[in-house]
Amino acid sequence: MFENFKQRAELSGNTEVKRFETTPSALQFIEDLLVQEDIKEEAGSYALWAQSPILSSFDADSMASRHPGLYFKVDRELAKNARIGITQLEWGLAETGSMAQDSTNIEQRLASALSWIHVAILPTTKIIADIPALMGKMHPKNNKYITLITGASKTADIERVLAIGVHGPERLIIVCVDDLQS
Repeated sequence: MFENFKQRAELSGNTEVKRFETTPSALQFIEDLLVQEDIKEEAGSYALWAQSPILSSFDADSMASRHPGLYFKVDRELAKNARIGITQLEWGLAETGSMAQDSTNIEQRLASALSWIHVAILPTTKIIADIPALMGKMHPKNNKYITLITGASKTADIERVLAIGVHGPERLIIVCVDDLQS
């Protein structure tokens, strides 16, 4: 299912899918990305990491000290000045290359929608077939704010001219991790 998910996700445009066997290798990739994207203590250059299960697998304070401008708290002010937003998604849909999460917590919405680059961490084991399979896992009765994310933000509703990053991130990086449990 992973290969189908990857192919469909990357077809959506401005989306990269990376796969790692271990959580430490995925974390190293993310740290390298923070350096590459010049994350720093300056408006427009912040990185925000929303609360998620993966945070229990490493020392966030240590990582933040190595990367000034990386925050593990998310609020509106920081989010509107973020270059990178990092979230952990609950499900991947192989049929469409989409991801799904319960975004009732506003941190998830702020980090995934207001940054220029959204890094979405996804347990590879949570890639399922399609929306009907998702509805067997998530239900509006239990999950109050279900978000589906398919690719980077784009629209062509003004004179059919494609615009990237208008309603959300201009780039999406999906980090699939084989040993990650949610």
